[in-house]
Amino acid sequence: MFIYLLSLGRVPYAKALDIQRRVVAARKQNLIGDTLLLLEHPPVITLGRNASRANILVSDEWLASHGVAVHEIDRGGDVTYHGPGQLVGYPIVDLRGEWPGKRGPHLGPVDFVRLMEEALIRTCADFGVMAKRIPKCTGVWTLGGKPTRDDKTVTNGAPNPSVIREKKLAAIGVHVSQGVTSHGFALNVTTDLRDFDWIVPCGIKDRGVTSLELEAAAGMEPTMDHAIHATARNFGRVLQRQMLWCDSLEQLLALAGSRV
Repeated sequence: MFIYLLSLGRVPYAKALDIQRRVVAARKQNLIGDTLLLLEHPPVITLGRNASRANILVSDEWLASHGVAVHEIDRGGDVTYHGPGQLVGYPIVDLRGEWPGKRGPHLGPVDFVRLMEEALIRTCADFGVMAKRIPKCTGVWTLGGKPTRDDKTVTNGAPNPSVIREKKLAAIGVHVSQGVTSHGFALNVTTDLRDFDWIVPCGIKDRGVTSLELEAAAGMEPTMDHAIHATARNFGRVLQRQMLWCDSLEQLLALAGSRV
């Protein structure tokens, strides 16, 4: 069992949506197998099904003047940012297949998200970054520090304002149609984090964002190529599939044409 893997480089968001639609259509017709698309985007803001426009902190006019597109899409979640230095992954898989933890006729979308989180947590570990989940806050986060009750800076058990809060390394939001997933994750590798000042990331106001570049252990600083290979390797391990590289979208879709 395998997953096709296609690394597309930097792709405008509208073009990537079209690529997703083509691959999803082929997967729904069972013309191709499960596929993972890996890519970057130029600066873009996306709003998921549960998004609030109030979580974009700059005006439409400002965004337009800076060449930043805004897309309302059908994934779960709130508002997020994509840009250079961020590894975006779109797993297009049929949840009715054989997946780890599957207990019924298909793997549940939440269970699939947990598997993606696990793969990304392992990817962060490859760069010396300890990461975790936070209940009810989908994504991958750095570890946070908590004060102890005997901490002299804690008064009557009140939180220490200097305590390090968890920071988001990866955002996740998916869509499922006829059992096939689309959209996926965004992992900050060498992202310019100042661009996140344009939004309230995922609508979460009490925690910030960070990147592998800032968090990596000494001597383990990431490049995009290293992040792509680590992510592909860990998705294969967690999903228990062999990853098969495709050289191009045309090669991938030719597999669909060969089955018609």
